[in-house]
Amino acid sequence: MQIVRSKAPLRISFAGGGTDVSPYPEENGGAVLNCTIDKFAYATLEAVPDGSGTTAVESLDYNLSVNYEKPADLVYNGELDLVKAALRVLRPQANGDRVHDTLKLFLHSDAPAGTGLGTSSTMTVALVGAFRHYLREPWTPYDVAELAYKIERNEFGMRGGRQDMYAAAFGGFNFMEFTRNHTIVNPLKIPSEVSNELAYRLLLCYTGTGHYSNDIIVRQQAGYTERRAETVHALDETKRLAVDMKNALLRGNLDEMGLLLDRGWQFKKQFADGITNDRIDAFYSRAREAGALGGKLVGAGGGGYLLFFCDFARRAKVAKAVQEAGGRVEDFSLEPNGLQTWSVRPAV
Repeated sequence: MQIVRSKAPLRISFAGGGTDVSPYPEENGGAVLNCTIDKFAYATLEAVPDGSGTTAVESLDYNLSVNYEKPADLVYNGELDLVKAALRVLRPQANGDRVHDTLKLFLHSDAPAGTGLGTSSTMTVALVGAFRHYLREPWTPYDVAELAYKIERNEFGMRGGRQDMYAAAFGGFNFMEFTRNHTIVNPLKIPSEVSNELAYRLLLCYTGTGHYSNDIIVRQQAGYTERRAETVHALDETKRLAVDMKNALLRGNLDEMGLLLDRGWQFKKQFADGITNDRIDAFYSRAREAGALGGKLVGAGGGGYLLFFCDFARRAKVAKAVQEAGGRVEDFSLEPNGLQTWSVRPAV
């Protein structure tokens, strides 16, 4: 028996999210600034060379245990569909006797899907990483991220961009550039005093509601392809803000970064209908009144987590304000590492 584990970090996006969603980057080039946090998606893969070729999947997040006897069983029916898409793409990568290994997958994550932290894409990266280790493939972080993108976007057909997969594969602070033919990940070397101060001044608040990003992104794509002035302008300014925020971070000018977060949130709301709602606006207003310099939803919109940037002396007041409004403050640290995989010795 072979046992492999993998973990990939979730991310928070500071600026540029949305400019990585086709067709904008192919036509104009996209840019995103993000970093990973110490919340993870985990995958365990057990391979038994017994010749049956079946796959069993247990998902702690969805409280599901499913057996797939043959490839024809991997039918999209609303139950673990993204896992099925990964199996459709990854399982055929095996060769020789491994084609007939019995596989057992155990999956779980530190945050549910639909909260804006890139959980679904990060889980796909964790799955790709587990198979990379199991199959002994020499896939680079770029290869892993692109394969995860193809699984989620091409095989399964879920709308979205590329930043989540690349953040999970690479980890740390990254400035990412997206064009028609290439993705370039620029790791940022942030001094510890700057990253420590930034982590101290950030506040992650769960609004209590999730979102289904696919619908919002469909509306965003329609707004761009139809050349709606508000959508196009907002995307252009969002890309420009990603560059400005990267420069502010590299200079250690965190107050400027906080103010740019607010500007970015104002533009993000112009991408499409449904990105914000009365509940989200109420959270944001309460946080600003309590002293937050800026903030934004960290996902496509409609719910999930809000990220606030606070003056160090007012952080506790902002936390109290959002909790009184019904939010939940989530403790987290910044995570410097991307996808990690390792082997486990089977119990005797």
